[in-house]
Amino acid sequence: MNPAAPSAPRSASAWSLQALWTVLAAFATYFCMYGFRKPYAAAEYGGAEYFDLTLKSLLVTAQTLGYALSKFIGIRVISEMPPARRAGALLGLIAVAELTLILFGILPRPWNIACMFLNGLPLGMVFGLVMSFLEGRQISEALLAGLCASFIVADGAAKAAGAQLLKLGIAEDWMPAAAGLLFAAPLIAAVAVLARTPAPSPADTAARSERVPMTRSDRWAMLHSGSVGLAAIVCMYLLTTILRSVRADFAAEIWRGLGVPAAPDTFVTSEMLVAAGVVLCNGCLVFISGNLIAFRLSLSTCLAGFALILAAIALRSSVLSPFLFMTLTGLGLYLPYVAVHASIFERLLAITRGRGNAAFLMYLADSTGYLGYVGIMFFKNWADHRGEFLPFYLRICELASLLSLACVITSLLYFSGSRLQPQDSPKQSAAATPPPESSS
Repeated sequence: MNPAAPSAPRSASAWSLQALWTVLAAFATYFCMYGFRKPYAAAEYGGAEYFDLTLKSLLVTAQTLGYALSKFIGIRVISEMPPARRAGALLGLIAVAELTLILFGILPRPWNIACMFLNGLPLGMVFGLVMSFLEGRQISEALLAGLCASFIVADGAAKAAGAQLLKLGIAEDWMPAAAGLLFAAPLIAAVAVLARTPAPSPADTAARSERVPMTRSDRWAMLHSGSVGLAAIVCMYLLTTILRSVRADFAAEIWRGLGVPAAPDTFVTSEMLVAAGVVLCNGCLVFISGNLIAFRLSLSTCLAGFALILAAIALRSSVLSPFLFMTLTGLGLYLPYVAVHASIFERLLAITRGRGNAAFLMYLADSTGYLGYVGIMFFKNWADHRGEFLPFYLRICELASLLSLACVITSLLYFSGSRLQPQDSPKQSAAATPPPESSS
């Protein structure tokens, strides 16, 4: 099926099958992307040190810098990408990433550190392209929540693949390229399925607004129209990204501080529970047809998440086990993190009928969030040998949650009254927005 062609009417069962294939393809695409991004982290690189830092720390920092820069580049590239070019762009970005991993194996140390920076540049734009296939639909929350589940669980799978290749005798510097080749075929197949996703139907467009490539003036107009409210959401996302990064990068130290050995199976179990809870909570918003109600509920989900973190900290010593504490704080931070990806920007555009796409707003938030992530990576290099980490984690949870609560409340107050003109009535929306002739 031509993805640019208008969608014909379909039965409910046909749409259900199409939705299943779409979410599986999106999940698989982004899951496989991690095979080009994270397997190198399974290696120790012989404990080599350069510039008073371990080679592994330098590789992680270099890739993170490239990934963060990619998010800023993506603000323009992703928002302007025509639908017909998305699949080709996805495969091209992955090909470039694999080439950088091959160069990583060819170049001697420490010069190959630059290859990890170059590896992060194309990979940072993959999420936005996949997201663009899913937004602007009446079932977008369910599709995007399924996509977000991939980055919660893919990290460990990619590292496991890298560890297995090392056991098979693949050299550390060549292991990342070999891992990428393992994930290449399933990724190509997933992108091929994703490319055949039908364009949003006229009913989707009436309910959620038409999503179109943006010009520079479109981007500035969108920012100007919701400046304070958008700034509050982006600030909340920045704090959540930092908190997520601290929890992920210092998981072993936090578990040890709680008095529990940092066993991989324990961490994987807690993350699977977190992923299930987050997908369920955010995906259920698909059943709410009213865009204004769903927008406010998605922001309320963020409030609930931060309140859950604060409650878990308050009850940690007296009631909660270490496992339950880590699971609840993970659920608390991922609820708002995924709400931004899956619902907040999606419903905001559906209400305001603004010319543009949710991927632009997501990359605006992501670029800011990854600046915070870069700061955390530099902090990690400084703090690796500075004693117990749990007190720092508790303090940053408290501070980030309190500030984020203030940001969400600010956004709720700003996007109220006359600032939002809901057009949730299908008849009204259909009259105001004619069906698109083509998605391209």
